[in-house]
Amino acid sequence: MKFCGFKAYLCNLLCISLLVVAPALNAQASSFKWLLMGDSLSASYGVDPEQGWVNLLNQQSTTLPSAWQIINASISGETSKGGLQRLNQALDESSVDGLIIELGGNDGLRGYPPKQTRENLQNMIDIGKQRGLRVAIMQIEIPPNYGSRYTSAFRNIFSELAEQNEIDYLPFFMQELATQPDYMQDDGIHPNTAAQPILAELMVEMLQPISQTP
Repeated sequence: MKFCGFKAYLCNLLCISLLVVAPALNAQASSFKWLLMGDSLSASYGVDPEQGWVNLLNQQSTTLPSAWQIINASISGETSKGGLQRLNQALDESSVDGLIIELGGNDGLRGYPPKQTRENLQNMIDIGKQRGLRVAIMQIEIPPNYGSRYTSAFRNIFSELAEQNEIDYLPFFMQELATQPDYMQDDGIHPNTAAQPILAELMVEMLQPISQTP
């Protein structure tokens, strides 16, 4: 009788443990996942990937009240056209809830027509929305030496697409660091290792409020 009672006690204890653990497991399993389609700013160009902002962010986001993470599909040198061509396959290979578009910088640096960049980004947005994903687009800036007309037309692409498509708009995360040599590589374009924790923190602040199904 005593042994049977002890077995019953263990069964009850196991049931209670499952009730406590199951919600935590479900919460972890259902954490919001972003697919990031970006260029060298997000691909850890010139930086150890382990110290890149995406990896640092993923480490930090697991400690937040609502866990979420980024699956990084960024490639150095990527253009909006290249991102569009890769997007469907990247989505097929990943089970995600949201899409972050951090592209266009290489288009601008190469002087591509803003209309072409806009069309490529619009097509990426359409694909994301057709798949039921939450879509966020980041503002991209280029140096002013491309002329005011081109620079203005390029700059307006991102905020206008966000407004027209009613998607999340993310300010350019390099805005403050780009003018601080201590945080830039020698080329003056890419963030160095010291900048990565700052970028991670900025992105946490931007993404934490929207890392949920709309």
